[in-house]
Amino acid sequence: MRRSLPPEELVKLIPDGAILMIGGFMGVGSPHRMIEALLESGQSNLTVIANDTAKPGFGIGKLIRSGQVSHVIASHIGLNPETQQKMIAGTLKVDLVPQGTLVERIRSAGFGLGGVLVKTGIGTLVEEGKQVVEIDGEKWLLEKPLRADFALIHAHQSDYLGNLRYQLTSTNFNPVMAMAGKYVIAEANEILPVGMIPPDSVDTPGVLVDQLVSVKLNY
Repeated sequence: MRRSLPPEELVKLIPDGAILMIGGFMGVGSPHRMIEALLESGQSNLTVIANDTAKPGFGIGKLIRSGQVSHVIASHIGLNPETQQKMIAGTLKVDLVPQGTLVERIRSAGFGLGGVLVKTGIGTLVEEGKQVVEIDGEKWLLEKPLRADFALIHAHQSDYLGNLRYQLTSTNFNPVMAMAGKYVIAEANEILPVGMIPPDSVDTPGVLVDQLVSVKLNY
């Protein structure tokens, strides 16, 4: 059984300079309570690996606004002008990675692979400094795995063993990030007794989850 703890306790595990994977797609399916706890705790010099930086003042955008993030590895930043401004000003390093390549690099880390071969980026600036592999006369770009010290993910449901079930858009990045973080903290909408999630509905097995965030009660 996984012991669930409030986010303000769990965030103490995260040091300055940590590499974080944060699930979600434009803030949908992101672990918002953990993000709030980070905001209040004040860790600095964080590297965030995510699909995007959400919007100003929302989701990961809160950490961008607070200045706690020094490096972002993401697929796009188009809906967060604050990320763009900081990148242009040189106060935030941003690595833009094509979405398919991003998720495959994360998957490579989770599955113990040495990287992934892609066509995207061949003959462009993306190719600079990377290894080009020729297979059957075709050129492929080697993209190396992305790993994180902590994966902060969100699920629709968890049971007491940490078996997770996702819902709709939150299925995009959360499951693959749960494979690639050294320490996985899962925030769920509800935590259920074991057996309430049918085995064939488990998206992330509890063996991958190190800690559950306690459910916030409204009474």
